[in-house]
Amino acid sequence: MNKKDIEYFKKRLEKEKTLVEEEIKTVGSSDPNNPKDFSATSNDMDIDRADENELADKMEELEDNKGILDSLEKQLSDINSALGKIDGGTYGICEISGEQIERERLEANPAARTCMKHVKTDNK
Repeated sequence: MNKKDIEYFKKRLEKEKTLVEEEIKTVGSSDPNNPKDFSATSNDMDIDRADENELADKMEELEDNKGILDSLEKQLSDINSALGKIDGGTYGICEISGEQIERERLEANPAARTCMKHVKTDNK
């Protein structure tokens, strides 16, 4: 991969990182003691505890947000890993085979960790 390609994917990853971080803020908040750790939140948790239906709805929303947050945190981790690989000179190399990851795969997912041959292994 040439320098121009690396710069292209770096910009895409940085843009995607910003979007993911903004999306995380809509479903979670960062831990003041560890800003890289997030906890799911629910909008307007100040509810009347006597209303069981509203409480159930808020608990369901919190569970949904936890699932979304988990997925976004994984995505952010993969993006940060890819940016680290760019800095380390190993971006675009399959973590399993050591082969070059196909450009089409990187276009679809700039944070891809494996080539197409090892996609199923990457999703574990």
